Amino acid sequence: MSKRILLIQGHPDDSQPHLCHALEIAYGRGAESVGHEIKRINVAALDFPLLRSEQEWQNGQLPSTLTESQDAIRWAEHIVLFFPLWLGDMPALLKGFLEQVARPGFAFSRDAKNPMAAKGLTGRSARLVVTMGMPASLYRWYFRAHSIKSLERNILGFVGIAPVNDTLIGMTGNMKSTMTEKWMSRLEKLGNKGE
Repeated sequence: MSKRILLIQGHPDDSQPHLCHALEIAYGRGAESVGHEIKRINVAALDFPLLRSEQEWQNGQLPSTLTESQDAIRWAEHIVLFFPLWLGDMPALLKGFLEQVARPGFAFSRDAKNPMAAKGLTGRSARLVVTMGMPASLYRWYFRAHSIKSLERNILGFVGIAPVNDTLIGMTGNMKSTMTEKWMSRLEKLGNKGE
């Protein structure tokens, strides 16, 4: 059964190809090869301001450059976010993008009495594909994958996206080409499955 899959490229540098871009291409290739529908958002190519106040987030106008992004999120059944871990978290540009698109009235109900029941994006699943310089096991077990858990619980889970799975790829600065190919193959297989 085919799915509608949205690939969000969260690497803030699109001036040259990075591993995140190659992983996105591999996932998309795998998904399209079995008939899944794909849409893509490249956050680095979008022009939008950062939010600077609660008032702006609650009542400000969504930048017109992000209207298509909200439409793509609404369309998707499965969302895959690709990003590098920078200073232990997602890059600021990706965080700024999520803050902009996850507005009241879209990502959750503006006037729900119970904020935990206000989820506006239920019925969607997600996968986080995160690259990092440290060993992924160190990040997962020693640092408890704190920023990934925060993204899963406080952003995606809060708006109703579940389940959320992750693929953590460590030691990317020293990665040999054989290991890169293995990861590309894994992402292509995940794309086949729409997971």
